[in-house]
Amino acid sequence: MNLLALYCTHQTTPLAIRERLAFASREQLAAAYSMLQERFPETESVVLSTCNRVELYLARPSDAEPLTPPQLAQFLSEFHGVPLDEFVGEMRAATGSEAVRHLFEVISSLDSMVLGEPQIVNQVREAYRVAEEQGTCGPITHALFQGAIRTSGRVRTDTRLAEGKVSIASVAVGDFAKSIFDHFDDKLVLVIGAGEMAEETLRYLKDEGVQEIVVINRNPERAERVAAEWGGRAAPWSELNKWLGVADVIVSTTGADKPIVDAELFKKVRLASPGRTAFILDLGAPRDFTTSVGELDSVFLYDIDSLKQTCEKNRKARIREIDKACRVIEDETAKFMAEFYRRAGGEVVSRLMQDWHGVSKDELDRLFNKLPHLNEKDRDQIERTVERIVNKLLHPPLEALKDEARDGTPHGLINALKRLFGLND
Repeated sequence: MNLLALYCTHQTTPLAIRERLAFASREQLAAAYSMLQERFPETESVVLSTCNRVELYLARPSDAEPLTPPQLAQFLSEFHGVPLDEFVGEMRAATGSEAVRHLFEVISSLDSMVLGEPQIVNQVREAYRVAEEQGTCGPITHALFQGAIRTSGRVRTDTRLAEGKVSIASVAVGDFAKSIFDHFDDKLVLVIGAGEMAEETLRYLKDEGVQEIVVINRNPERAERVAAEWGGRAAPWSELNKWLGVADVIVSTTGADKPIVDAELFKKVRLASPGRTAFILDLGAPRDFTTSVGELDSVFLYDIDSLKQTCEKNRKARIREIDKACRVIEDETAKFMAEFYRRAGGEVVSRLMQDWHGVSKDELDRLFNKLPHLNEKDRDQIERTVERIVNKLLHPPLEALKDEARDGTPHGLINALKRLFGLND
């Protein structure tokens, strides 16, 4: 198997480089696959391009000349119009079992910024689906990506790697907000300040069905932009108290140097909706709400410190599962390689048996033509003797091949047998 993976990820490559090497549209991917097929005929290929990684997986038959990392780097350079010297030092390459292991780690999220993140499974599935659609998959890549999907399933079921949220926004919504509200489609969300973390929290809230969003910012243009992006409406800073009084969920990250809301003010504005539950995510540093606000009736206040503590607790729990996940990946990698080499060895066995018994049949036909006086019984005895001789001669190399296939790495012997017995023709 000639399998080569060339990749750059968030851990090794600056964002600016990843963005320039990414395949951002379906049309761009189609053009890339077309160029790969033209440049590397009879080569299987799958391109995995996300916001965090750009990876190329290419495979060729074992008797074909292997591809090299410089060849793929040159392809990326020419396709994207990025000079080689700007990114070649950031690229990483893997071949054979190392490439298999890398993909299995990627789809299992061991190679992600957030351990256990579920999005990567769908991203790998989609990359595989698009490659199938483009007709660039073959026996090796089909087996490789199906094995990867199977491995990710085992990691999810055999470990607790994906349990517990580990980002502040996901903890805020998944662990805390959902413990207070059963549903969110009828909840009013007020965003104050519209910082990056507030927007990430909005993403999770939208996934939970939030429909009504109000954004307030001292910069009206900023409020308008965020509101438009998330399907909400902007309100002027002068209306802050009005919306504080009626909001169900409040997400605040203003960057102010002191709290903007204290208990006295919040109690006063909530008179507009007595008994209404308020869930407050104070993501400001320093805080936007005084701690005394959380002591009011029907108010649940979480600041960034409490969220971080839960994130860290979940992260540590996940880290303890890494060894288990690695064992699963090693097991699946070994199984994949053993099965691959078993099939490759099976092809060699079949070819050897076919070729040698074909030669013996031709020679026996010549012999019987020269000895027409032989009866049927004599011919049968001669045929069986020759067959036993052929089988005994083939036994040592085939047993050696079987033994190495059991260990999962018989590629050297397979290639040697092919050369020795002329099976590359």
